[in-house]
Amino acid sequence: MKLNFRILYIVLFFLSLSSKVSFGQTPEELMTLGNKYYQQGSFEQAIEEYHKIISQGFESSILYYNLGNSYFKVGRIGLAILYYERGLRNDPGNEDILYNLKIANSRTVDKITEVPKIFIVEWWELLVTTFSLTGWLVITIIIYLILLFGIGLYFLSKKLGFQRIGFIISSISLSVLIISIVISVSRYNHEASTNFGILLEQIYSVKTSPDIKGSDAFIIHEGIKFSIEDEVNNWVKIRLADGKVGWISKNVFRQI
Repeated sequence: MKLNFRILYIVLFFLSLSSKVSFGQTPEELMTLGNKYYQQGSFEQAIEEYHKIISQGFESSILYYNLGNSYFKVGRIGLAILYYERGLRNDPGNEDILYNLKIANSRTVDKITEVPKIFIVEWWELLVTTFSLTGWLVITIIIYLILLFGIGLYFLSKKLGFQRIGFIISSISLSVLIISIVISVSRYNHEASTNFGILLEQIYSVKTSPDIKGSDAFIIHEGIKFSIEDEVNNWVKIRLADGKVGWISKNVFRQI
């Protein structure tokens, strides 16, 4: 019996060790450690800790912001821009990310002049991207609750004054709710249909066709942002903000 108990203790001991190895540190602990390395100027180590958090399936605008800052400090502008952009995807209105992204973009070689859009189209895109999809869904739910409150006030109140207030609240909130639903759907379609990438190579020759032997169309540099329109084998078709179109290898960029 004693031998059996010893074997059991040994098995439990190694199981506890394996569980610690499997689960490792929590995202909070890794974030704290990464921030500590960053403050000490050990940016490569900070990057390593932040990536451990991502490998556990976690993401946040703060995490991407810290990663972007770390890559910027070690001079890897392409990766800095990539993670700033990913941070904005989660939190479109984050002023700190917007400011640092502007600084990082100023360090890139390519200065692309965007093709002008019609005012109403530009205004609508700005409105749709003001908040993330989650943000617009939360706003829609809040408006829906206000609508229910207005309807309840109208039908349940016995006083004419409260009924008028309930009617006004429900009428306005219904109109706003419809607009909010349309914007939420547009935001969803925007995220689902629009793919962007960031070039990580210092310099790259864009091809006119998805072939290494194809003719060179134009030159782009690290950190440039482009939309992804098509894919053929190991090649993707990209479009720059100024309208230029060409093909690049999948190995030279990362998708936002």
